[in-house]
Amino acid sequence: MIKDFIHTPSAHCETGTISNLLRSYGLEISEPMIFGIGSGMTFAYLKQIKINGLPLIAYRMPPKMIIKLLSWRISGLKFKYETFRNEEQGKLALDSMLENDKAVGLQTSVFFLPYFPQAMRFHFNAHNLVAYAKEGDEYKLSDPVFPDLVTTKEDDLQRARFSKGALAPKGLMYYPSEVPDSIDYDLVIPKAIRFTGKMNGRWNPVPIAGIHGMRLLAKNILKLEKADQHYAQLFMGHIVRMQEEIGTGGAGFRFIYAAFLQESANILDSSFLHERSSELTNIGDEWRDFAVLCARLSKKRKGQKYADAANQLYKIADMELDFYQRLSKFKK
Repeated sequence: MIKDFIHTPSAHCETGTISNLLRSYGLEISEPMIFGIGSGMTFAYLKQIKINGLPLIAYRMPPKMIIKLLSWRISGLKFKYETFRNEEQGKLALDSMLENDKAVGLQTSVFFLPYFPQAMRFHFNAHNLVAYAKEGDEYKLSDPVFPDLVTTKEDDLQRARFSKGALAPKGLMYYPSEVPDSIDYDLVIPKAIRFTGKMNGRWNPVPIAGIHGMRLLAKNILKLEKADQHYAQLFMGHIVRMQEEIGTGGAGFRFIYAAFLQESANILDSSFLHERSSELTNIGDEWRDFAVLCARLSKKRKGQKYADAANQLYKIADMELDFYQRLSKFKK
């Protein structure tokens, strides 16, 4: 059994899981650096994917994409991924890794993890954590959104790993198969920053992604003035939940990326990145103001109009467009 697993709480489950996992394999890299090099910050408004009957609103890259971009950019870093059609095979594969003192990352459903408070347990299938040991029928876990190490029973983890629905994990298990001794930050940071700028700005032709996705959501918020008001309230409450509770959310991811820019500024001795870090922190504050407006509308507070929330989102889109245009031209 792995002794004295080093658990560090984090802002986001996937990047925190990767950081804790890589540390157990001998590579020190911070959560913000993983998020930034993995170009994790984005926006997408996905009508075709439903969460509790309402459209998925994403503020980060899809599950596994951060890991793939991270390993693509960092020379000598490779991950192995395994999914399973048979639940028993998934359990045996996990147990085999733990018996060989190898920690692994898992994608799970929050709903079936009993150590979560009841009020926080809902059907969300993209929660990541590290399994590092097993004793009897109990798994020892490093869940990065909790302050301390946790445990769960075998049956509960099985249900969480093989939950059905949107983003079904299918028992996903991942771990580094190759780990470098060091990272050439001077090389990888500028490339990752320029990619993030181009991916989210005008260069992205996808109408539901990046700046285009923000403006599409703002347009749909305006339409709620004439929509069924019960649905409109649910929709606005859903925006708040997607932003502030699920997957760290809009402002949270902006603050993580700002921390990446700050860390990168220190590594590269770049005043430009220091300025962009402050700029993005301010944008994160604007996202929080947007969430407040949406919450008031979901509760039918007097004096609030859907146009207020829509205009705030249009403002954020303009701010982020300027920000991404600067990033896309960054050179060390």
